[in-house]
Amino acid sequence: MKNCFLFLSVFFLLTACGDKTPTAPELIIHNATVYTVDKERTTYEAISVTNGVITELGENQVILDQKGENTEIIDAQGAFVIPGLIEGHGHFSGLGQSLMNLNFLKSKSWDEIVAMVAERVKHTEKGEWIIGRGWHQEKWSETPHDHIHGYPRHFDLSEIAPDNPVMLTHASGHGLIANQLAMDVAGITVETGDPVGGEIVRDGQGNAIGVFEERAQEIIRNAYNYYLKDQSSEQKTKEWYDGIALAQKECLENGITSFQDAGARFHEIEKYKNMAKEGKMDIRLWSMLRHSSKDMKGKLADVRMIDVGDGHFTCRAIKSEVDGALGSFGAWLLESYDDKENFVGQNTTEISEVEAIADLALGADMQLCVHAIGDRANREVLDIFERRYKASEDTDMRWRIEHSQHLHPDDIPRFGELGVIASMQGIHCTSDAPFVEKRLGRKRSQEGAYPWRAIVDNGGVVTNGTDAPVEDVSAIESYYATVTRKRIDNGFEFFPENSLTRDEALYSYTGANAFAAFEEDKKGSLEIGKYGDITVLSQNWITCTDEEILDTEILYTIVGGEIKYQKGAEE
Repeated sequence: MKNCFLFLSVFFLLTACGDKTPTAPELIIHNATVYTVDKERTTYEAISVTNGVITELGENQVILDQKGENTEIIDAQGAFVIPGLIEGHGHFSGLGQSLMNLNFLKSKSWDEIVAMVAERVKHTEKGEWIIGRGWHQEKWSETPHDHIHGYPRHFDLSEIAPDNPVMLTHASGHGLIANQLAMDVAGITVETGDPVGGEIVRDGQGNAIGVFEERAQEIIRNAYNYYLKDQSSEQKTKEWYDGIALAQKECLENGITSFQDAGARFHEIEKYKNMAKEGKMDIRLWSMLRHSSKDMKGKLADVRMIDVGDGHFTCRAIKSEVDGALGSFGAWLLESYDDKENFVGQNTTEISEVEAIADLALGADMQLCVHAIGDRANREVLDIFERRYKASEDTDMRWRIEHSQHLHPDDIPRFGELGVIASMQGIHCTSDAPFVEKRLGRKRSQEGAYPWRAIVDNGGVVTNGTDAPVEDVSAIESYYATVTRKRIDNGFEFFPENSLTRDEALYSYTGANAFAAFEEDKKGSLEIGKYGDITVLSQNWITCTDEEILDTEILYTIVGGEIKYQKGAEE
């Protein structure tokens, strides 16, 4: 009955101007397995899109009979048609930047990274900074011969790049390694103190080894930003837009039709808004504003915006954070790290500041999304949320904890009880698996590390994504991790009892992400009246084998009924 009513509504809308013949669909997909991800998990053979929205689902011939002279027809040849995949937590401009600079996500050793930097030096003028991202000491095939806590010292970088400052960001974004020249430019000496919420990693003599964790990164980044001051505003703007173009292309090639951006600045929000208005957004972007409470005070009314450019840009959330990442010893724990005695991680933003941001969000009717990795961090954020929930008359706030990776068992039920969204990333589980138990020990790892199953079973909502560019923006790999908790390279399983079912995992990448952004009435399922955002996969993710998930190819990415990517098509 609901679908019938929606179809009639769309029909009358299309004929309201006096035309007695309904507008023909701009797109029909037939000969498909259309998995709607609606409440009934209905499947169909075909689907049509008219004026950017879904107008009918049904049998092949019924839908094909609607075609007009200009209708584009896709014979899916049995392919799996699903709602457009939604990246539930990533860094959009950061993804673009990572595609322009050195990328180490696939690097297997420190020596490999040094070699890549050495090659870049050959094509870089003296004095220019060399930038890269994606290294992770716990994921290398071998530990560097000269290391502190698994971190390499800067000497190799300093030797091959004596005339170029080098800054290579950790895969998590919560640490970096710099060469000697970069540290000299930044003024690092043995007397340089650790900032609050960060650590300059040192050897036994107090010398900086080149690694800067959490807030300590800002010392090197400030030196780099000073260097960038010599660039013209036109050059900076061009590079930003070039990165955004690459990010959009990367998303579309991976079947992503919507992207939830975990932290944008005022100037980026303005650019996204203008791009959406001018029809330059190929995907739908939903951004969280990221600034201090002081910088945001009195400015949120002008920033909150919904569905700009026919639903291509929304900003209705604020991002904050309370700790760092487990891999860089930044996750804030209730008890000490197993492999770093008497150390519980970093509280990177004072709780009072997060409280102030929470009050701003509450007053501006914006969602609050707080990064929390460790069990102490998650407990602190849940406490902040609970206090605000009790003080508010709003019973449907949908505030989010970004990552929610390591929880004390007592806190797992609180997500469902409070209605807090667990904004998680399946791929983080298997990507981090080699070192989680080393950091936390077996008991904490088994009871509370990436506890998707436990959260869902206790009534919570779990979303999915990749945290790109922390990981590749590949829904295929993250979906596989979510249903198997198994590493691709060696088959290692990380407590598979906490995996999700195939259907739950698909919902986490579609309907759950839409719900977590207050967009479930527009996207997240294939239903009449919703956006014609569609991803076409070569494999049926509900029925194929685990191994066949990894063989999946993105055949089409469709946004608002328009084919934005087609496998094998000429660019």
